[in-house]
Amino acid sequence: MKKLFIVSILVLTAFGNLFAQGFQPPTEGKAVVYFTRVTLYGKPVEFEFFHQDKYIGVFKGDQYMRYECEPGTQLFWASSENKEFLTAELEADKVYIVMVDVIMGVMKAHVGLTPVTPEKIEDLNKAKLLVTKKGPEITPDEKIEKMNKKLEKFIAKQLEAYETKGKIEHKFKHLGPEMALPLELLQ
Repeated sequence: MKKLFIVSILVLTAFGNLFAQGFQPPTEGKAVVYFTRVTLYGKPVEFEFFHQDKYIGVFKGDQYMRYECEPGTQLFWASSENKEFLTAELEADKVYIVMVDVIMGVMKAHVGLTPVTPEKIEDLNKAKLLVTKKGPEITPDEKIEKMNKKLEKFIAKQLEAYETKGKIEHKFKHLGPEMALPLELLQ
């Protein structure tokens, strides 16, 4: 009985570690962005995420998404009652964190995107606690493919609005290369 208990503990620990991965570096030559939502406010509201003209995933509540992409100039955005854009200049082999803000809306919560820097210790610690506690929210490839087809016109309309008036009328936040977080800081 004692052996069974010990084996059970070891299996549960190993299984837990499989899903509570912590921060992982990107594949060589890529950049990785962690979109972290640490607040329970507006927990049932889903936010959809996009990279340039592609739908990349959805999640709600205190979750996070790990997204790997090419380095260079990028545009990320999220959709809820509002549309929030984040410009980025990413370096290869670097890790970035974006805090997903939940803001009171009229009919539904608004989404905000705020880069986390090494100086923002409180936000950094909240993101670290979330990422080390559980694995990332993963949107299945089939759903991503389906949503990209379904939202093709919506995406084009939002990007046109961003180009024609959004980036002129709003000062969207920017995720710069200097905001990369060293892995040793994320342990």
